[in-house]
Parts: sequence; C-alpha cells; structure tokens
Amino acid sequence: MAISAHASMWFLPFVVPICLYVMYTDLARMKITNTANLALLAVFVVIGLFVMPFDQYLWRLGGMVIVLIVGIILNAAGVMGAGDSKFIAAAAPFVALGDLIMLAWLFCAVMIAAIVTHRAARMTGLRNLAPHWTSWEKGKKFPMGLALGPTLIIYLSLGFLYGA
Repeated sequence: MAISAHASMWFLPFVVPICLYVMYTDLARMKITNTANLALLAVFVVIGLFVMPFDQYLWRLGGMVIVLIVGIILNAAGVMGAGDSKFIAAAAPFVALGDLIMLAWLFCAVMIAAIVTHRAARMTGLRNLAPHWTSWEKGKKFPMGLALGPTLIIYLSLGFLYGA
C-alpha cells in the first residue's frame, strides 16, 4: 500500500470514533453532521503535519479541495447528500493517491455489506433495537455513512498493517 504505516497508526485512534459517530448519526437521523466532518478534517490537518512529508501533506489538502468541488456538483445533481459529499472530502486527504483503485474496491465491498446488513436488519426484529431510527423509514434512500465510515477505518487499518 502507498499509505505510510506510521501515518496510519497515528490517524487511526482519532479517526475511528469520528467514523463510528458518523455511522450512528446517519443511521439514526440520516445526517452526517458538519461537526463530524470538521473534526475529521482537523485530525488530518493537525496530525498529518507531523507524520507526513510536507509536500505530500499539501498535495493531499489540494486533493481534498478537488473532491469537495466534485461532491458539491454531485450533491447539486441529487446524486448524493451534502453530508456524504463533505465526509468524502474530509476523508480524501487520508488516502494515498497510489491506493485509489484498492480503495474503490474496498468501498464496493463495504457498500454491498452495509446495504445487505441494513436491509436485513430493517426487515427483521433487529429493527426493534432502535425503532426510531430515521433510516428505517426512508425507502430506497440509504445512510451512506454506514459504508463510508467503515471504509475509512478499514483502509487506515490495512495501511497500519501493510503500509509503506
């Protein structure tokens, strides 16, 4: 993997609680909060400065801007929610450019697992454990935070184990 194992090790303890919060709020309220997105970005801005080469750090922040612009366009086109696009932009700096194809495959696998799990829970008694979650009632709409959060956690975990 192109991501540094050292950087992954430092990012993980801060990113995991944010991603778990994103998963919960998206399931419960179909919202990924700006606070969570800003916290994720703050983790990269502060920790990335110390654990990455400065030029790579700046390139990744530049990439985040591009991802944010694309996300705004996709949100305006109705393809994804605003919180989803902001989360993807805030998560973008954590991803090494050389890992994009692997990340795409990882996201596909996590997305399939998340959809199957959510739909199965919605149709069974598991739904009664959290009967007031908004995501149960949204029909075909899906809480993308349930897939986005674990994707970032798994990517950084793999980076810690197998990173450069």
